[in-house]
Amino acid sequence: MQLAGQVVVVTGGANGIGRALCEAFHRAGAAKVVVADLDLAGAQAVAASVGGAAFKCDVGLEQDIRHVIEETEQQFGPIALFCSNAGIGGGFDPMSVNAGGTSDEPWAKSWAIHVMAHVYAARHLIPRMKARGGGYFLNTISAAGLLSQVGSPAYSTTKHAAVGFAENLAISHKADGIRVSILCPQGVDTNMLRSIPKGPQSGDGDLTPERVAQDALEGIRAGNLRHPAAPAGRRLHAQEDRELRPLDRGHGEDPGENAGRIWK
Repeated sequence: MQLAGQVVVVTGGANGIGRALCEAFHRAGAAKVVVADLDLAGAQAVAASVGGAAFKCDVGLEQDIRHVIEETEQQFGPIALFCSNAGIGGGFDPMSVNAGGTSDEPWAKSWAIHVMAHVYAARHLIPRMKARGGGYFLNTISAAGLLSQVGSPAYSTTKHAAVGFAENLAISHKADGIRVSILCPQGVDTNMLRSIPKGPQSGDGDLTPERVAQDALEGIRAGNLRHPAAPAGRRLHAQEDRELRPLDRGHGEDPGENAGRIWK
C-alpha cells in the first residue's frame, strides 16, 4: 500500500508509537493524518506538526470511534488506513500471588481498549471499505500477544485476544480487498513502558518509537513480513519478521520458536 494522497487515522496518536506513526505517514505523503487521542491537547499538537486534524477519542467507547470515522470521512474523504494504536499498560504487578487478581476493573479496561476498540473500528469501517473495494487496518498489539507478559495477566490476555480478532478480520475480509497487519514490537521506549515496574530486563534493547514507525511504514508499503533494508540483527521481537505481520496469508501459526511467523 502506498500512503501518498491517502487519509489515515491513528488512535493513541498524541505520543509514543502513535505520534511516530503520524509523523512517518506525513513524511510518506498522506493527504491527511487524523490524530485521535483521549489527550486532546496532545493530539492537537501532533496534528499541527503534520498538517493533520485532531479528535478527542476514548477508544473504549463505540460512539467515540464512530464519531472519528464519520467526521473524518465527511471532512477529508475515505479512510484508506486505520491504525488502532491506543493501548494502556495498567495492572502490572510482578509480585502478584494470584493471576486472577482481586478486581474486574483492570480486566474490563484492558478488554475495552485492547480488543473492543479494534472491534468498533472494524464494525464501522468494514461496510465503507467493502463499498469502495478495500482498505487497510494496522493494529498495534505487542509481543505479549504472541508470547506473554509476566506480571500482567490482563494485558497479556487481551493482547492475545487482539491477535485473534485481527486474524479473523483478515480471513473474513480478504475477498473484500481489506488488508490487516498487526504491529508486535517488544520493548519500546515510551511513557507507557516507563510507567510499569522495573526489572532486570528493563531497557534491554528497547526500540525507539521512530524506528518502530518506520519499520511499520516500510512493511505496509512492501506488503510483506520484512523489507529488503532490514538489518539481520535488529531486535524487534526476536526476529525482524515479528514486528509487522500481514494476516491474510494463512490460518496457522507455529507456537514455538517461530512464533509470529505466518504458515501458508
